Amino acid sequence: MTNTTCYHCGDQCGKQHVRFDERDFCCNGCKTVYEIFTTNGLSTFYDIEARAGTTPNAIEGKYNFLDNLEIMEKLVEFDEGGVQVVNLGIPSIHCSSCIWVLENLNRLHKGISSSQVDFPKKTIRVAYRTDTISLKALVLLLGSIGYEPNISLESYNKKQAGVDRSLIYKLGVAGFAFGNVMLLSFPEYFEVEEFWLDQYKPVFRWLMFAFSVPVVLYAGKDYFISAYKGLHSKLLNIDVPIALGILTLFLRSTADIMFDLGSGFFDSLTGLVFFLLLGKFFQQKTYAYLSFERDYKSYFPIAVTRLKENGVEENVQIYKVKTGDHILVRNQEIIPVDCSLVNGIAEIDYSFVTGESRPVTKEPGEKMFAGGKQLGGVLEVEVLKSVSQSYLTQLWANSVFSKDKASQFQTITDSIGKRFTIAVLTIATLATVYWLIYDASMALNVFTAVLIIACPCAIALAAPFTLGNMLRIFGKYGFYLKNTNTLERLAKINMVIFDKTGTLTTTHRDTILYEGMELTEEETALLKTTLRASNHPLSRSLYDILKSNEIMTLDEFQEHTGKGIEGRVKDHSMKVGSAAYVGKQGSMTTSNTAVYISSDAHIKGKFVFKNAYRDGVGQLFGELAQRMQLGILSGDNDGERQQLQHLLAADAEMLFNQKPEDKLNHIKKKQEHHNVLMVGDGLNDAGALAQSDVGVAVSENINVFSPACDAILDASQLNKLPRLIKLSKKSMRIIKLSFLLSLAYNLVGLYFAVTGQLQPVIAAILMPLSSISIVAFTTLGTNWVGKQLK
Repeated sequence: MTNTTCYHCGDQCGKQHVRFDERDFCCNGCKTVYEIFTTNGLSTFYDIEARAGTTPNAIEGKYNFLDNLEIMEKLVEFDEGGVQVVNLGIPSIHCSSCIWVLENLNRLHKGISSSQVDFPKKTIRVAYRTDTISLKALVLLLGSIGYEPNISLESYNKKQAGVDRSLIYKLGVAGFAFGNVMLLSFPEYFEVEEFWLDQYKPVFRWLMFAFSVPVVLYAGKDYFISAYKGLHSKLLNIDVPIALGILTLFLRSTADIMFDLGSGFFDSLTGLVFFLLLGKFFQQKTYAYLSFERDYKSYFPIAVTRLKENGVEENVQIYKVKTGDHILVRNQEIIPVDCSLVNGIAEIDYSFVTGESRPVTKEPGEKMFAGGKQLGGVLEVEVLKSVSQSYLTQLWANSVFSKDKASQFQTITDSIGKRFTIAVLTIATLATVYWLIYDASMALNVFTAVLIIACPCAIALAAPFTLGNMLRIFGKYGFYLKNTNTLERLAKINMVIFDKTGTLTTTHRDTILYEGMELTEEETALLKTTLRASNHPLSRSLYDILKSNEIMTLDEFQEHTGKGIEGRVKDHSMKVGSAAYVGKQGSMTTSNTAVYISSDAHIKGKFVFKNAYRDGVGQLFGELAQRMQLGILSGDNDGERQQLQHLLAADAEMLFNQKPEDKLNHIKKKQEHHNVLMVGDGLNDAGALAQSDVGVAVSENINVFSPACDAILDASQLNKLPRLIKLSKKSMRIIKLSFLLSLAYNLVGLYFAVTGQLQPVIAAILMPLSSISIVAFTTLGTNWVGKQLK
């Protein structure tokens, strides 16, 4: 036994420590993480941890304005129960080591609960406890480890953030310099023999040098920064060969004019940077156009119940909710907007935002933040701020709820990019050595052309453009995926399991019959009020048919997942659910789905639902059965087994009377041999949806927002599920074809570059063209296959 401090986590517990690499670790888990860090060149994390908290002189005092509570409130997006959440822009986020460090901020300060990086946007979302760390201290901590946030109060007050035009400025500088250098090189190209031109040739050459300096130091600086950070982290990124090519051209050209050996390659240098930036500008614009994230935020299918002035309820899409509207929030629903409580007992779980599940009690008149989940009865709230779709999608993707379903395809893409870079550097070196031996004058051109022409950016673009455009197409047809990994996993599915109630059946055409003792007006009112707080499909159907206009305020509400619900007003209670839940004894067999009710512990009767299946369910099963196995997991009884057997394949497995934990365990067992897609209603199926390889929640005019699901499917589009799965598989084929296209281009280009038949400036023109060709191919390919959804 020893109390030696663990090198990774700093723990000084009395566990038997593990000795590895001349360091002590408290367990094999810490040792494994250390191995991952060091193997991937991320060992500098431990140096950063040691330095954390030391404020650089450059930022000391810079953020004193964050002590102002009024300013701080404008910056944080959540502030409740001693926990704040802030979204900060970090311009210096660059590579995988940045992500590792920033997503492990809790290692650097115990007050930080979680941190999540959005790499494309270069932002970090941090949840922290205000009793141990303030916003100012957090910002100073980030600055101390080299990730100073970009905080602009103006941008927080405006509806739209400022546009970053730095790429346009750099493109303008490179284009201006390229044009002038080409003009000054005119006499050199045609070897014009004229007295004055010969006299001032050195002046022209030094002017070309002068034009090239801002191109290298300003327009091309991002390539050098990227390459340096990559090499510093022992990672080879695609900017390494580009930076090496730019530097080689500049140094060689400068040496040529200094020693009067020639005019150098300033035309190729400025042209190279100009066309590289032009290609980057094109990629940036195209990717913004194809942005799947923007698209699924715009169509996010959350519906809420809005109260009209006369008290009538209406279901509306959430983006139609305005400040001042009154909406209902039922049990287990997410609060979609910042609001104030008007009526009801609020027990709010903010774990969607902070990761901490301790409920917060709210009284009428108090403010509630978007992202909280109501744990009690129904609430009436007044909207204070219109919905922010981006905020809700951040909650959906919150790492607190993410289960490791990572696709291997992205790993393959990264692996290809890394190996490709190593191969390019090897080919460039060997080709240069060859030409140094046989014709030294060709060596520089060959070296530079190889580095430029074989840039693997086309490979890096294939997956995001293909998957991004496909997510955009899916969104147009009511299928909203959380991220591109979901689409990749969907392509590997070979088994589909369905929930029955609310998924295969529709609540719009149910026939509901009551069997039992007649309910009094008071009992009917209490039953309807109890049902009003629930989001279960059967509860919603039953609520709609009850005639009572009286709505009570519940003193207590409980919902037991998979069993039933209970509402209480003063001394009276109402239970609704399964026969066992309400206390029904004896025979409980019925050929249809039934919901039993008891009033004050007395069994009153049951509502029998004659389910109406969605249009096209038979065709849906038939199309899916051709390619994969099917199954049914239902919490209801087996009264409809025969009807389902007519629709399903003979070997389809059907299980009834399944509790939520039974569904989860069944999915886990099937995953031993299959990649499983679970299709449910997002309520009782939350565990199964989270456990499955891909979980799809079917939405039908209710708030189904849940981090348990990977995708949301509009109920009216359920019959398109086979085509959606088929298109995901075709997306993978498009990516593989893109790889082959890029490989063919690089092989041809490398042949001409290695043999000295390709000038660097031509290579610089061809490189962005290769990226453009990949983007065009993937866009046209996905649009073409997407037409199958019509």
